[in-house]
Parts: sequence; structure tokens; C-alpha cells
Amino acid sequence: MDDLLRYKAFAEKLADLARPIARRYFRSDLKVIDKPDATPVTLADMEIEARLREEIAKAFPEHGILGEEEDPKNLDAQYVWVIDPIDGTKAFTIGKPLVGVIDQAITDERWVGVKGEGAWFNGVPMRTNADGVKRASKHSQPLSETILLATSPAIFTDSAADVFALLNKEFKGIYYGGDCYNFALVAMDHAAIVIEAGLKTVDFIALVNPIVEAGGYVCDWHGKPLTMASDGTIIAAANRRLADEALMVIGA
Repeated sequence: MDDLLRYKAFAEKLADLARPIARRYFRSDLKVIDKPDATPVTLADMEIEARLREEIAKAFPEHGILGEEEDPKNLDAQYVWVIDPIDGTKAFTIGKPLVGVIDQAITDERWVGVKGEGAWFNGVPMRTNADGVKRASKHSQPLSETILLATSPAIFTDSAADVFALLNKEFKGIYYGGDCYNFALVAMDHAAIVIEAGLKTVDFIALVNPIVEAGGYVCDWHGKPLTMASDGTIIAAANRRLADEALMVIGA
């Protein structure tokens, strides 16, 4: 318990450090650089990650770090901090997430989930419609009356494209954009379900606890819990029923 609260406080401190850097670069003449894998990176990404790595190394020199912009460090450690600089600051252990933070620096919004302790939005406890019935009717409706959130149809490639075609037929509609913000909306009970594919570990690890600890359900397309070794497919839903219905469409 004491360690969990300690890591929660430190994860939020990291998010506090990242905010002014993100704001300084926001809507500036920011140069985008293509990495060897053809994904984009900016000076904001690199500066935030470097700053957070420095802080982690100072506070927890024995911990590992997995970031998007620099080489992994000490991944065999008992605790590993996972950083996706612009999508937010994430803090999790390998295999069993302990603390997750999604931080929207520009709008001063922060979602935190601590394993077994709960979830908060800007310090206020939050809950999804976990039972699917007692609260917001949008989460107790069938898929044909439910809006699916996804970042882009372009993320569904190869066999995932066939799955996307099935989803398109079953849901009332699909709204695109949002990235990690979509998952925060599920945790806050403002959205019912997000389905994605092709994500990297740094993209999804921190999204788990804010949703699960708020009462939602998160799994991969096989219905398995997400881990550092997951395949990059994800279903994040306000309740288990929605996730199970989506899995039936996918064919899991």
C-alpha cells in the first residue's frame, strides 16, 4: 500500500514535469523527424522523455525504463517505468501494472489508476458504468446502438482489416481520432468502448489501470489481459458485457 501510493505520487510528479515542456512546444513551429521505423518524433517527445528518465534514475536508480525515444534500460528489474512522452506519462511494472497516468497537459486533465485502490480524474474518484444497466443507458444498449471509438481506420491492416469491416457492420457508428484520450473518456464514463490494433507497449500499458480501476474492462482481441508482451490489439470497454460482445464480433 505504501509503495503504491509512493509510486502514484511519483508518477504524478513526472506528469507535472512533462506538462510545461509539452505546453512550450504546443502549436509552435515544431519540426517533425522521421525515425528509422518511419514513425514521427518531435523535439517535445525527446525532451520530455529525457527529463523523465533523469528524474526516474535519480529517484529509483534500481528501476528499469522503457521509453519510445531512447534505448531500454534494465528491463529485468522488478519495476519498470514505461514512458510515451506525448501521449502521457506511464508507470507500470512488467506484467502487472501498478500505477497508470494519462495526462492532457494542454487542458489540465489527468486520469490516474492504482491497482486495487481506485481511479481518479483530477483527484476526484471516477467510475465507469461497470454493471452496464444501473447508469448511463448508452452502456446498456446493444452494439447496434453503440458508438465505437478508434484512432484511425489505417491502424487496421492485414487480417485486422477484416475485423474492422465486421466491426463497421455491428456498431451504430465509428468516431475517429483521439488516441489515448479515447481511453480516458471510457474511464470517465463518457464513452462506451475503444478498439485498436497495431499499438506498441508504450502506447497501451498506462491505459489499463485508469479504466480497470474505474470499473471498466480491458483485454486484447483474444480476450486476454494486457501485458508487456501483448500483440498490440486492445478492447477497452465500460463493462465486461460490451467487451464480450465485441470479442464475439472479432471471433475470439
